[in-house]
Amino acid sequence: MESGKRFGRRQRRVRPEAEPAAPSSPPPPPPVPPAQEAGPPRRRGDWLRLYGWLAAIMAAVLVGGWILFAAGPPTEAELREQARLTGKKKLLIGVKDDTPGIALRDRTGAFSGFDIDIAYMIAGELGFRPDQVEFLSIETEDRARRQATDADGNFVTVDLVVATFSITAKRLQDPSVGLSSPYLFTEQSVVTRADHARVTSLGQLAGEKVCTLGTSTSEGPLAESGARVTAENKISACFEGLEAHLYDAVSTDAAIMAGFVAKSGGKLRHHDIGLETTEMWAVNTGTNTALRTLVELALYRSYADPQNRMWEEAYDRHIRPMLAANPGVNVAQSTQPCLKAPQVRRWPWERALSADGC
Repeated sequence: MESGKRFGRRQRRVRPEAEPAAPSSPPPPPPVPPAQEAGPPRRRGDWLRLYGWLAAIMAAVLVGGWILFAAGPPTEAELREQARLTGKKKLLIGVKDDTPGIALRDRTGAFSGFDIDIAYMIAGELGFRPDQVEFLSIETEDRARRQATDADGNFVTVDLVVATFSITAKRLQDPSVGLSSPYLFTEQSVVTRADHARVTSLGQLAGEKVCTLGTSTSEGPLAESGARVTAENKISACFEGLEAHLYDAVSTDAAIMAGFVAKSGGKLRHHDIGLETTEMWAVNTGTNTALRTLVELALYRSYADPQNRMWEEAYDRHIRPMLAANPGVNVAQSTQPCLKAPQVRRWPWERALSADGC
């Protein structure tokens, strides 16, 4: 044997098999841009501070509003208390009782006329039902004092007067008289028997016997004209004297006399004398200023509320029917006199009426 020769089977060197290829995978998704990081969560203390600021602001608004509200004019409820209407069971109103179309009491004791309807309208706004209103007869000279008479003839101080009471500078200066804004415009005129010559001015009555109401606004101009003036307490007495030929003429507000002319059946004649002065009828509440403000509020609501037709209905019911018998005479203005809203405190959410328009 050859030396160095190794005996035995020669071992084959096995090469390791290649590992199987990994299965193919889908391409990776595109990179997503990093989301904007939210701020740190609001802590409970931050919310409490925010709520606290909001509460403080609301409190300041409410307190400021209340201060403004409380510092303003009185509310309607406060005015009722100040006017002594709270708990009052009966409202006493002084009215005329002998004026057709304006205020007339019939044989049953019931009152009717334009002034009566206006009085009911005001009473309703004051919180009184028609059955809680008591009308008492009042004469011209007693209207400023608010002294009416009851069924027994006793003098009674009424709460307010709705009795053809005209506004004058002298009456406005009287501390015992509290006149509202006007509720009717009319003018002084003259009524004669139908056979009297036409009258166009008071000067044409110079020397004639003329009757008027005592302490009325018509008395002064008649005296200045040279007429022989007789003053009566009731206008019905003037017309009784005119028909009996005791007087040649009667002179006072046209709206007061129009009803007598309409009822005369052509026996009386109404003359427009062309005076510029307007007679403005108002409500007298005396020294009760709170009641006067409430009356102003009632008249203002009637004027400013288009749904409130009570004034217009009163005019159409009582004055308009008299116009045909009084041609050529401005008996009374057919629209309610405008007036400004009275100073009454109201919450912002309470219903407000339109602007006064004056």
